[in-house]
Amino acid sequence: MRARFWRNTTAINYELAPAWLPWSAVDPDRNAFTWDEAEASEITTVIASMVPPDDAGWEEKYRFTTEVTALLATRYGRWACGWHWAVGEGGGGGVVTHWCCNSHSIGRPAATAAKVVASLLEWRDWLEELAERFEQLAPPAGANAEDHSWHLERAATRLVTVVMDRTGAECGWYGLCHTVLTWFLSSTGMGAEEAKDAVDTAIGGRFKSWTAPSRTLIDAEGEDLAVDLTGVQPYRER
Repeated sequence: MRARFWRNTTAINYELAPAWLPWSAVDPDRNAFTWDEAEASEITTVIASMVPPDDAGWEEKYRFTTEVTALLATRYGRWACGWHWAVGEGGGGGVVTHWCCNSHSIGRPAATAAKVVASLLEWRDWLEELAERFEQLAPPAGANAEDHSWHLERAATRLVTVVMDRTGAECGWYGLCHTVLTWFLSSTGMGAEEAKDAVDTAIGGRFKSWTAPSRTLIDAEGEDLAVDLTGVQPYRER
């Protein structure tokens, strides 16, 4: 198991670990999500009833988050398990800001349930944003190798920059970066394992916690990914 994912497993259930999900499981175009006031009220009430007491220990709080994750995944689909993949060390280097960690985010039932719902919606917004970016950055059908390489380099550098900006390059941010790049390649039709291997080769060990990579390093990562996948250097100018 890769260390960067441990905080986001649910009872060691990789089916509900957001970093391990395939793009098909989180792609908003394939996973509809209906939300209205009635649904918000109902799920908030259910979650509030699950919140542990004020004097609960870490085990009870951990159980709460795992049970909420299972509830949301069952109700809406596995994409929802990323609701608590939060920014920074407490959240495992994710993108969610409405949730921090169990010790700081779990409190009174109503307030805790509201945080869960806000986090779920924030995570969904992120997935929808990614889907739009992927569509905009995808190499066009019929592109030759050099053109394909240029589009892959551009996509990689822009997606790394987006993740860096959204996470502040805090603790473990590179795990989300790895996942986003893998999802992007998968969205273009590449197999999941091939996409993971390509991203591992391009960025493995190059990004660090609490360190924003230089533009030179980001550009190098994008070029390496493009060349590895196409065997051709991307255009230097466009």
